[in-house]
Amino acid sequence: MVEDRKLAVLRAIVEDYVATEEPVGSKALVERHSLGVSPATVRNDMAALEDEGYIHQPHTSAGRVPTDKGYRLFVDRLATLKPMSAAERRAIATLLDGAVDLDDVVQRSVRLLSQLTRQVAIVQYPTLSRSTVRHVELVSLTPTRLMLILILSTGRVEQRLVELGREVSDADLAELRTRINQATAGERIADAASALAELPEQVAPGSSATTAEVVAVLAEAMSDHRSDERIAVGGAANLARFGDSFDTAVRPLLEALEEHVVLLRLLGEAGAGDSVTVRIGAEGPYTQLAATSVVATGYGPTDQHLGSLGVVGPTRMDYPGSMVAVRAVARYVSRILDEGQQ
Repeated sequence: MVEDRKLAVLRAIVEDYVATEEPVGSKALVERHSLGVSPATVRNDMAALEDEGYIHQPHTSAGRVPTDKGYRLFVDRLATLKPMSAAERRAIATLLDGAVDLDDVVQRSVRLLSQLTRQVAIVQYPTLSRSTVRHVELVSLTPTRLMLILILSTGRVEQRLVELGREVSDADLAELRTRINQATAGERIADAASALAELPEQVAPGSSATTAEVVAVLAEAMSDHRSDERIAVGGAANLARFGDSFDTAVRPLLEALEEHVVLLRLLGEAGAGDSVTVRIGAEGPYTQLAATSVVATGYGPTDQHLGSLGVVGPTRMDYPGSMVAVRAVARYVSRILDEGQQ
């Protein structure tokens, strides 16, 4: 009973501090929350929580604020997450269902996450190496120049120019297009690349040189992992709400927003499905961002993990609300990508 009551006091302190941005005193807790005990008991519980490192007093005679350890216990003891309202779910569906392509899905997702959570939102583009090939198109621009278009299961599109050593006829181009799609359609990137390597040996001798030129460019497009580091960021203006934490949290985070590799590491190895990862303060990979927290999850159709998305901000964030929003947006993005594979 004592532990349950102390947890209720800690939960109340976290909720009040996030809402008011002010240290929380025992009198305020008794007035705002139905804790069912006297102010003296609440003070005793707060003293015990402070001794155990879950809260601390930033200034003499001030109230208490949660520590990273306190936030961690609060998050770990969340029994259930409050579901989003029907209006919020409709808003997510309406915005994301209107996306016209992958870039649009990512941009809408990052904007939506930042609006729902009032934090900085980060969305990683689907990882190229985990995709399958949907279609390869070859378009003749001139008799010796082609436009190669690689369309992946995630909706990503890679385009390359191919300069040929000799002219290619429309009939030969159609034959090459058919062979390439037979070898690659529906295959994971690594398997498709292996199948392509054998293709120049399987065509007529007069077509092998042209096939090799096209295959080389297509293989390069499939192995271009620079795009795996593409991310979208939104909501940096939300950091203005945390002016009191500028030097400890906001300034380092603003600097980190310029480094996409840093942001990808912040997202971490978030799993797909309904699993939401919360890293608080010093639990993250960078000491200079020890005053920030990250709420993230993976996304992708069925059991595939194509990328991650989440929010980052000062440790004084609405963890339950952020976790619900991150999970909901990931679900919708996964559904859109799943439908795109059908």
